[in-house]
Amino acid sequence: MFKRILVPMDGSIGATKALDMAVQMQKSTGAELLLLTVYRHHSLLEASTSMVRPADPGNIDQALRDHAKEVADTAKRHAVEQGANAPRAFVKSGQPARTIVRFSKDREVDLIVLGSRGLGDLEGYLLGSVSHKVTSLADCPVMVV
Repeated sequence: MFKRILVPMDGSIGATKALDMAVQMQKSTGAELLLLTVYRHHSLLEASTSMVRPADPGNIDQALRDHAKEVADTAKRHAVEQGANAPRAFVKSGQPARTIVRFSKDREVDLIVLGSRGLGDLEGYLLGSVSHKVTSLADCPVMVV
């Protein structure tokens, strides 16, 4: 039925529930399990609006990338502990919903399984959640857990 299942991971409880569901689906279908963590590029313009900044902020993008890799690695370990067969984890930079949809198209994903609520910010409340955007942009079926 499904050959490739994509689970976007942000470290939230909702994403972990979605991962658990996807692992169960993988066990019954034998599909390839892909995990994707997306981080947003840090803009120095955005940082300049902060009242408190360190003298040397360092490479903020690298810190965001490192955190995203940690989230992806943790998700992969969790999937294996739940019985997943050879899950693959990826880290990408970009706007979350569009990056998820682009990744799903590039990898010819048959199903996206994602949490209904993640670690979104105020923008998510004002403009709509990532799950809502993915369901409206994706070409493949999307299961929101």
